[in-house]
Amino acid sequence: MKAVVITSPGDPGVLELQEVEEPEFKDDEVLIKIEAAALNRGDIYQRQGFYPPPEGASTYPGLECSGIIESVGENVSRWKAGDKVCALLSGGGYAEKVAVPATQVLPIPSGVSLWDASSLPEIHGGSSGIGTFAIQIAKFKGAKVFVTAGDEKKLAFCKDLGADVCINYKTEDFVERVKEESGGKGVDVILDCVGAAYLQRNLDSLNVHGRLLMIGAMTGFVAELNFGVMFTKRLSIQAAALRTRSVEEKAAIVNEVEKNVWPAIMSGKVKPSLLSELSSKISLIKFGFAIVALNLCYCKLDSCFGFFSPLS
Repeated sequence: MKAVVITSPGDPGVLELQEVEEPEFKDDEVLIKIEAAALNRGDIYQRQGFYPPPEGASTYPGLECSGIIESVGENVSRWKAGDKVCALLSGGGYAEKVAVPATQVLPIPSGVSLWDASSLPEIHGGSSGIGTFAIQIAKFKGAKVFVTAGDEKKLAFCKDLGADVCINYKTEDFVERVKEESGGKGVDVILDCVGAAYLQRNLDSLNVHGRLLMIGAMTGFVAELNFGVMFTKRLSIQAAALRTRSVEEKAAIVNEVEKNVWPAIMSGKVKPSLLSELSSKISLIKFGFAIVALNLCYCKLDSCFGFFSPLS
């Protein structure tokens, strides 16, 4: 089969499409013939040499895919050859086939194409991966949504997805605007992948008992922090990652996604927002997607942010 191979850490030029051995699958795994793969920022970090795959995982990039099951292991009962599915991967999505634990596989929601479903297992974004999904699921859950972006076109896109308040962070102070729009309270949860540069401003944007969930650090891992605001507002900071979790943890996450997110997708209230459709089976472009399991949050991927606070 063909797969995208990272020949050495570096720029996109180190990626090569090569003929490789087909993956072997275990008794509790399925073999998927890949139709489409989503593209994550983690794939870029892996290409650059900063994000190695977990031990035992495929060395090829690609953290989620959709396709058709070709074979199943002896201990697999839910799935059969021919099933159309999408899957959460530890690696290997940039290939024609991938082996994955059966517990990390999801059915294609009704009304969603096999191509679009490739971005569902780990996804979702503002005018990019995380934002588009977060806006929609927050509205589905009844939240008031604030977003920021760097230009009016992106803000209009977010508005069309359901965002209630759209802020141009290049021309406005988003901390002040969020407080103004929330009656001085701030938001309850911030989902952030910006990292160091926005740490203090994120905390300043939170309500009492607010939570900052870190899912990335695009601007770095080291920042100066005034702990005073944390004590005053009793704030908490939590970090989360998905790829390095155990099979059991991933299975639990996949189960919760199917139970809580799939109904929103099947109802048509939440839809994948893909930036473009690429005709090639394996596509070497640089965008990112990440799972959102919150109903209130603030997020950034690329240059789009979103704040979510509950409707009163």
